[in-house]
Amino acid sequence: MTEVVLRNVEVEGVPGLDVLVRSGVIARLGRELESSERCDIVDGKGGALIPGLHDHHIHLHALAADRVSIRCGPPDVTSPDDLARALGSAAGEGWIRGVGYFESVAGMLDSEVLDRLHARRPVRIQHRSGAMWALNSEAARLARLDTADHPGVERDGTGRPTGRIWRADTWLRERLPAASPPRLDAIGAELARFGITGVTDATPDLTPTTAAALVDSHVSGALPQRLHLLGAPHHLTPSAPDCTVGPYKIVIADSALPDIDDLASTIRRAHAAGRAVAVHCVSREAFVILLAVLDEVGSRSGDRIEHGALVPAESIDDLRRRGIPVVTQPGFLAARGDAYLRDVDAADLPDLYRCRSLIDGGVPVALSSDAPYGPVDPWQVMAAAITRRCPTGDIVGAVERISPADALDRYLAPLDDPGGSARHVTTGAEADLVLLDGPLADVLGEPDASRVRATWIGGRCVYTMT
Repeated sequence: MTEVVLRNVEVEGVPGLDVLVRSGVIARLGRELESSERCDIVDGKGGALIPGLHDHHIHLHALAADRVSIRCGPPDVTSPDDLARALGSAAGEGWIRGVGYFESVAGMLDSEVLDRLHARRPVRIQHRSGAMWALNSEAARLARLDTADHPGVERDGTGRPTGRIWRADTWLRERLPAASPPRLDAIGAELARFGITGVTDATPDLTPTTAAALVDSHVSGALPQRLHLLGAPHHLTPSAPDCTVGPYKIVIADSALPDIDDLASTIRRAHAAGRAVAVHCVSREAFVILLAVLDEVGSRSGDRIEHGALVPAESIDDLRRRGIPVVTQPGFLAARGDAYLRDVDAADLPDLYRCRSLIDGGVPVALSSDAPYGPVDPWQVMAAAITRRCPTGDIVGAVERISPADALDRYLAPLDDPGGSARHVTTGAEADLVLLDGPLADVLGEPDASRVRATWIGGRCVYTMT
């Protein structure tokens, strides 16, 4: 592997340093380091050199599919007529896949509503939360919803499917026309452009085939980022380098809260298999149920809470005592904070996507995107954590703002320790690096992905600004 010397970079606030990368690790830091003839020389131009960012909660295949789907919600689509036009303009003749829907467009979708908008081709539209698919009658017929016995298939009082399917992505996929998992080349390149060098795929209930496809994407180089899987089956142990299995993903669905005994059994099985759990908690009810179950079964090192969209203040100390990190997404405030101000109960707003109170309360906190359901750009997420500003310019929970340095640190924790100590540019560390176009203080003053000049993973350059 070629050696690289990055000249005249700022490291940890110290300007004018050189950094030597050899065999995928940082070999030396100093001033005016000597270089061999086989070294690649990069002029840092005084820009900050920081560790690569880690997105601790993302859905890779869903993000790739999202990129080629029809936009069905705000700001692109805001009315039934807009939605009908968007569906009617879809290319091809087969299935239409829509994403990003919100009920402000045309109410709560079901087959009857969708048939009025587009009945000719089979249509399936995902709610922007990712929790629900709505199918028109033709799609429901092809997916054989009338014979389905999955609990996520919603039925009316007569037992007829409504066309809504809740938290059943894997089941639904098996009833759709056979298709290979989407390629991740474009996603890997996009993430590298943002300075992301490691990702945690938080998709639940990965089949062995889907998990293998994610690992293969990394091995082939399509996804150069280090890969951590939450939804992998218990028996899966990837042999590929830089691919690991993390806590077992469990979803507490707001559409159908779980039986407490069933949830306890699921957590016990994961712990018995040697895995911690990563539990999806969006509502106050889900959060209370999880803590009650953990009181019964006990927690394990590595257990974590995904989202923590509503964390009651009285539970913060309980989280601290258990050492349970919260992997949260303040980027939702930047994307849809105006809807929260309009639709969320005023009593719940102080608990929404907490950051400052969790950190001050001793709870480990990691930032992430939840892409494609939230904005994938980590600099946009950091800005949201710093300002708490929603699209209208209003502020959601000003007391939960965190400093720019705190926001960055929440993207620098190791993949297997979200909320843990931030990684540093230091001798012996893996050369997962991001070169910015100016001093760190300047960049964090107005976080923006355009400030990323280059990204290296294991000493290999995977993005250079053109």
